[in-house]
Amino acid sequence: MDSVSDTPVTIATLRAGDEVNAVFACSRKERLMSRAGTPYLALELRDRTGAITARVFRDADVAAARFERGDLVQVEGRVERFREELQLDLRAIAKSEDADPASFLPVAYRDLDELDGFLEHLANEVHDAEFGKLLAAFLDDATFRAAFRRAPCTRNGHHAYLGGLLEHTVAVGTLALEACQLHPRLNSDLLLTAAILHDAGKVQEFTYGAEIGLSEPGRLLGHVELGLRLIDARSTGLDVERRLALSHCVLTHHGPDAAPQRRFGSAEALALYRLNALDATVKGALEHGLD
Repeated sequence: MDSVSDTPVTIATLRAGDEVNAVFACSRKERLMSRAGTPYLALELRDRTGAITARVFRDADVAAARFERGDLVQVEGRVERFREELQLDLRAIAKSEDADPASFLPVAYRDLDELDGFLEHLANEVHDAEFGKLLAAFLDDATFRAAFRRAPCTRNGHHAYLGGLLEHTVAVGTLALEACQLHPRLNSDLLLTAAILHDAGKVQEFTYGAEIGLSEPGRLLGHVELGLRLIDARSTGLDVERRLALSHCVLTHHGPDAAPQRRFGSAEALALYRLNALDATVKGALEHGLD
């Protein structure tokens, strides 16, 4: 297929008769039979401006093997009017390997560079040398950092958009910093490290295409287990006491039921649980309303 035009094509601007060579998100895919008994594909294509139905009549089964529902797809075709509605008659369709999901998925309103700066500031507030080395092992990793910046916090709940994980983490870390000033007996290095890393596993939890999906590790293990594995892999220089204390905070940040004794083992774990819930529930109420 030819490359996409430099001029962006959006669904909202399509008109009958337009020739289209563009990338859209495929949100529906069905194999149907025509009255003549031949298969065709019935699709729904989306971008941020709207949705349009599409049909593939020629070599439908061959075309169907080139993409799945939920993929970003590059299409070639013509806009037709059918029963007073616009529809795309496609000549070609295939999964797009280099389209940016950020063009099709919701993204954070807040500036991600600014949030990255806040994250660096929070990490610099950790003065314990061992915890500091652990945070550096994460934040100095360009691959992890890019994935952390892109990830949402949830698929349908609070911060359910690209950049949501970074926004939520900065919020929880800021609350943790304030809590330690109000309660000096808290171990601020432990709590702040846990606040920064408590959702680290979410960098491996999601997939990105027409929608935010779950990866196989995310579906089978969940972000808490994935996060603990990431911490274990990077904490070889951390002593047993620090590693256990941090792991307990991460393990119980959704509540004490995940702990073997079904109770919090430290005030820092309790604080992280409450601060995480505070940001998540307030953000959820602001985005979706009160239950």
